[in-house]
Amino acid sequence: MAQTVSPQITDAVTQSNVKVVGEAPAVALGNVYQAAAHSTGIMFENAVNSQNQQNILGQAATTQGIMQIYSVDTIADAISIAKMLNAS
Repeated sequence: MAQTVSPQITDAVTQSNVKVVGEAPAVALGNVYQAAAHSTGIMFENAVNSQNQQNILGQAATTQGIMQIYSVDTIADAISIAKMLNAS
């Protein structure tokens, strides 16, 4: 005995399938935009972190340079004293 399905049910299923197929491109593009936004956010976070690290390196180099400038007289004095002690 053949079973028949109500035309209202087949119409509802068909409409549901058409809705899913019709929305698929928009959902896919939304996923692409979301992934691009997330990647861009991570890129900016990495850029800020890199700038901070470069700033720290610049400060350390400046500190080392200043320390060397201030220790020139001390090193010269130490060399002079060492030469005087070795000469006697």
